This record gives sequence, C-alpha cells and structure tokens, in this order.
Amino acid sequence: MTPSVPREADLAMILKLIPHRYPFLLVDKVRDVVARESAVGIKNVTFNEPHFQGHFPGTPIMPGVTIIEAMAQTAAVLVCMSVGFGERMPLVYFMSIDKAKFRRKVVPGDVLELHVNVKRGSTKIWKFEGVAKVDGQVAAEAEFAAMIDIQSQAAE
Repeated sequence: MTPSVPREADLAMILKLIPHRYPFLLVDKVRDVVARESAVGIKNVTFNEPHFQGHFPGTPIMPGVTIIEAMAQTAAVLVCMSVGFGERMPLVYFMSIDKAKFRRKVVPGDVLELHVNVKRGSTKIWKFEGVAKVDGQVAAEAEFAAMIDIQSQAAE
C-alpha cells in the first residue's frame, strides 16, 4: 500500500524537495499528485525569465528543451513526494529523452500545465511521459527517463 502523500506542493515544499534554484527552477506549484502515478506541475511563464533575452529578442518564446526540463522537475517532485527522502536531497539526472514533439509556442503570460505520468519506477530509475499544455492545447510532449541519486548531506 502506498503511504499517504499530500495532493500538492507549493513553492516552499518544492524548494525542500528538489535542488533547483533560480534561474533554473521551472515549476511554481505541483498539484493533483497521485503517489507513484502522476502529477501536474504549474509554470507561470513571465517575460523577465533569462532565456527570453536571447530566445528571441522582440519575439520571446520559451525554448522547447526548457519545457521538457520543467516536465522533468515536475516528475522529480512527484518522485520525492512518493518515496520520501527525509533530509537527503536527491539529484535527478536525465538518462533519455524520446518522442519529443513541440506543437505550439509558449510565450510570456502563458500558464504552462505539465502533466507527468509514471511509466515505470524503481528505487533509482524512473521513466515518465509528459505533456505540456497551455489553455488545454498541447504545447509539447516527450517521454523521458531519469536516475535518482540520493545525496548523503542534509538539504539546505
């Protein structure tokens, strides 16, 4: 039986669970958490994000790889909430990205919903499928695998 986990994580909880920080923390909230199964990350896309300075001047578009990274961060929060690592902060490393497709632009002012489903999960290796949506429209999708590495030191 899966232990009871919270159904959502606010920014304070996300900061306790994963090591990402500004300017590379790409998830503002995670909701609809079902342990070891699925979650939805929320990313409020704002004009002041560093990648918009060069991608592209005058026509800011969120890079596709950044959208996939936001999916992966959502997946990392899901894993941490599902498994529980206590005071040990895990590092999560991509192992593969497959079937990546980009369907629409993501621009400042959009609210990106990052729907992540577990395809397979074990102690260290997890595989996910993710779909990023804006206003119900698919913006990007991908399958990805990650390795969870538990650090021995306490989280800061």
